[in-house]
Amino acid sequence: MSTKPAVLITGASTGIGAIYADRFAKRGHDLVLVARNVERMEGLAARLRAENRIAIDIVKADLAEAADVAKVETRLRADTRIGVLINNAGTTLPGTFLDQAPEEVARLIALNTTAPARLAAAVAPRFAEAGSGAIVNIASVVGLIPEFGSTVYGATKAFITFLSQGLQLELGAKGVYVQAVLPAATRTEIWSHGGKDVDTIPGVMEVEELVDAALVGFDRREAITIPPLPDVGQWETYQAARLAMMPNFGQSHAAERYRTAG
Repeated sequence: MSTKPAVLITGASTGIGAIYADRFAKRGHDLVLVARNVERMEGLAARLRAENRIAIDIVKADLAEAADVAKVETRLRADTRIGVLINNAGTTLPGTFLDQAPEEVARLIALNTTAPARLAAAVAPRFAEAGSGAIVNIASVVGLIPEFGSTVYGATKAFITFLSQGLQLELGAKGVYVQAVLPAATRTEIWSHGGKDVDTIPGVMEVEELVDAALVGFDRREAITIPPLPDVGQWETYQAARLAMMPNFGQSHAAERYRTAG
């Protein structure tokens, strides 16, 4: 068993989650893998145990289901070995908003927003009390750009980015690090969930490169990490423009442009 903090990773059976498991295993961390597909997790765990001599626990959970979320919450509260939470589990839907049934939309929101918020809420008090710990939330650049057209998925990822920024402001002073990772197109199975062929998408990043870049941001303690963005100044300009508006929101009267009709 490692003396380093254990890492709990959701959506750990494939894609981004599986590569995070590989990379943290190589760093010598014990792991708690959470996903629906136990067979895949067992195969991954067997390899990582053999290669890295670490302890790995497997938790079968569908994080769109409240009972399974509660099971993982209990583990996060009780297991003081866990010092890093990787909120990675998520998916998308095929078609446009008009094609998507309300039940599908509700399930997507439950998985992409409710579950990561609940898991963060379960572990944050323990981390804050200890004065250490890290929460990594996998968001997406789609949450910044409605023009991409993935309305509900993008909205869930906008929530994750905002949640991460708010948590970093609240918890950072208490010694807890919170990172939002915003991938763009990455070669994972999410494309097939959305009914698209990843090989027809331009500019797709390999998942290993995405996670390695995200971990550079993690080690630097970045609040926002956007691996495909070449010019960090663009993000800084975006942030500056947002903050420049903030003082102007505190007005007791409507802006002049809204005081006349037409």
